Amino acid sequence: MSTPVKQHVIDPEICIRCYTCEEACPVGAIVHNDDNVVVDFDKCDFCMDCIAPCPTGSIDNWRVVTDPYSLDTQYEWLDLPEQQEFSTTEKGGQIEALDSAVEKLLADAHAGTGGKSKAPASASKPSINMYNLGHPATAVVQGNYRLTSEEVDNDVRHLILDLGTQTFPVLEGQSIGITPPGVDADGKPYLPRLYSISSPRDGERPNTNNLSLTVKREQGGVCSNYVCDLARGDEVKVTGPFGATFLMPDDPQANLLMICTGTGSAPFRAFTMRRQRLSSDTGGSMTLFFGARTPDSLPYFGPLNKIPQKILNKQLVFSRIPGQDKEYVQDRMLAQAGLVAELLRSDNTYIYVCGLKEMEEGVEDAFETIASSAGLNWHDIRDQLAAAGRYHVETY
Repeated sequence: MSTPVKQHVIDPEICIRCYTCEEACPVGAIVHNDDNVVVDFDKCDFCMDCIAPCPTGSIDNWRVVTDPYSLDTQYEWLDLPEQQEFSTTEKGGQIEALDSAVEKLLADAHAGTGGKSKAPASASKPSINMYNLGHPATAVVQGNYRLTSEEVDNDVRHLILDLGTQTFPVLEGQSIGITPPGVDADGKPYLPRLYSISSPRDGERPNTNNLSLTVKREQGGVCSNYVCDLARGDEVKVTGPFGATFLMPDDPQANLLMICTGTGSAPFRAFTMRRQRLSSDTGGSMTLFFGARTPDSLPYFGPLNKIPQKILNKQLVFSRIPGQDKEYVQDRMLAQAGLVAELLRSDNTYIYVCGLKEMEEGVEDAFETIASSAGLNWHDIRDQLAAAGRYHVETY
């Protein structure tokens, strides 16, 4: 028998094919084919540069093996293989030392996020990776609408994509990939970019085979400019759906606490529409902390204000209103500490954080302060929520 070794692997079920790990790897150990993103055992030097950028925790997986899994084998995976049993003696001190180093790096990388995410127990089973780079779906643009004022630089678009007769089942909280045409500076085809779906599972309008996206035009962004410039009737290649954890519970009594900035609102629009279509009186509450610079730059500002407060408790927060102090989502959370503490005490509260990565630390600190003031231990609560599939962070 060969000496056991530690192998870095990626969970293909959780991976959303955003390719941030591949771009972050300094030794070219992370590669992909049409189906999966995988790690080359012969090149990986355990530098851990790929850990922090991963938004889902799919990169945080390891197997002790006697014969490392080849790239071809990993490309065929639909889920991770079970860990073989090895005694401590068989593993050897080198692997045990590496285990400790990995645990510390993962803890540092995911401090404030609760670590790897787990889907709510009641969530519907998602379909994932039905369409890949070699076999994409073809969607037709039904509409492309600007959501923010023409007076602000923040150009955010609402796109509706028609899937026609293609089977493309999605759930709220999932994403799709769009690959812009052309090649990069090295002559390689562009990698797909991931966009959260902003419509519920039954379509932008009930019982239609379409979906919507919320996309911000980024200066110099190849894919965002391509998507934002799409016109009605244009065809676009789509991969996915992706994401098996950032899902809403199928429980009308669940309390949803949603915290976002900018286009991070996309999945929460889907959550809200799903809840509204199911029933006008579900029993469970929905609370949204939504941050932007100004009302003119906040996506869906008008439609949001039409939703009754008793259905969606809207805490719209602005940081650049002339003559007013800057306010961020964490500031409003602290101002609404009683509400947040009440939700933290509930056994049926699900927390979702989505938006710019810079918001994580402030939101984490706010939760810790609120919990402490209420006589609660936030770190214990967060770990319990994460273990139960009730705490989710997806930032970029």
